[in-house]
Amino acid sequence: MTETVRTYLNPAHFFMLLRAHGTSFFAGVPDSLLKDVCAYITDNVPGSQHVIAANEGTALAMAAGHYLATGSVACVYLQNSGLGNTINPLLSLCSKKVYAIPALLLIGWRGEPGKKDEPQHLLQGALTPTMLENMGVPYEILPDYAEGAFEVITKAYAPVLSTCTLNRRVCVHECLRKGKEPFALLVKKETFEKYRLAADSSVFSGDDMLHREEILEEIIQIFPSSPLVTTTGFTSREMFELRVQKGQSHGHDFLTAGGSGLACVRDRVGSMGHCSSIALGVALAQPQQEVLCIDGDGAALMHMGCFATIGRCSLSNFKHVLINNAVHDSVGGQPTGSVSIDFPAIAKACGYKEVLRARSTGEVREALATLKASSGPSFLEIQALPGARADLGRPTTSTHQNKEAFMKQLRGKLND
Repeated sequence: MTETVRTYLNPAHFFMLLRAHGTSFFAGVPDSLLKDVCAYITDNVPGSQHVIAANEGTALAMAAGHYLATGSVACVYLQNSGLGNTINPLLSLCSKKVYAIPALLLIGWRGEPGKKDEPQHLLQGALTPTMLENMGVPYEILPDYAEGAFEVITKAYAPVLSTCTLNRRVCVHECLRKGKEPFALLVKKETFEKYRLAADSSVFSGDDMLHREEILEEIIQIFPSSPLVTTTGFTSREMFELRVQKGQSHGHDFLTAGGSGLACVRDRVGSMGHCSSIALGVALAQPQQEVLCIDGDGAALMHMGCFATIGRCSLSNFKHVLINNAVHDSVGGQPTGSVSIDFPAIAKACGYKEVLRARSTGEVREALATLKASSGPSFLEIQALPGARADLGRPTTSTHQNKEAFMKQLRGKLND
């Protein structure tokens, strides 16, 4: 009968298995399938040994730097949607044909074949094992029970440990200097036992501050018919529901997160970090039309180089709103570090003509009115409270329907 009981891998036990093999440095981008183990790492690893990175490629590069300095293997965690960001350092830095730098990749397997998931995950999920094989990265599926995890992790480190007769600690620090290669662990849905992240103090708070959904409602009051490109996660889902509540057309919005409501796992993908670039492409094609990008702090950090491109293009019709709640809200509330980042100063330095920041309800309304009247490129950071409604739904239209409605709306505006 014990075989019929659902098993889960304890995050603390998994963490100790990695530590036993000499892994003490962790870097990555949070993922919904890894939120429990990521939360445990956040609570139990000091900041000098754990970095929540802007994107997955930089996380792997940090892991490489850690290996070069210490000779020990680092753990890089990510969602499989972020594999694209790791391709350059995987193939041109860590590959055994280049520098042969080892790293343990902990990859959340969204879109696993045979499992319900959001449309944007399905192709990525089906291709994930093949991508790893084509890049020459050996991998195993992480079991959801302690004994299986022990066997797989031992296999991951086996090329090192099996060739050394020294004690374990010396083995890790001596043998890995010879150079190995990255190894990936694919993590299925509900592999880890629940672990709740301790309350984090590095978020915004205040009596007159708004949550993201309330801010979105203020935005569509000021920009009722402007084309909007919304960032990944909860932002697009909340915008969809606001349009339903107000009886407004979904054609105004391009939801970068996708839709169709197939899955029960919160999602993070949909070209995360590229929202502003998509909006810029729209604004370049329709210079007579005001175009609004609604960004998030984690997404903006992931590909912040686009700020410089937007500034250089100098489009008067481009308006950029960044809702900053300082956490990766849809994948477990991991901190982004955005509490201490001066986004308006960065935007100004990159060439935005108007830069604003708002925090309270009154400031938000005033800043949005100023943004509406400004000649862009214009930038507004709105500091927000973290969290979302527990009953927040998902878009009921497909990604293709969203695209077609948005394009039809744009073509109609072009012909006006």
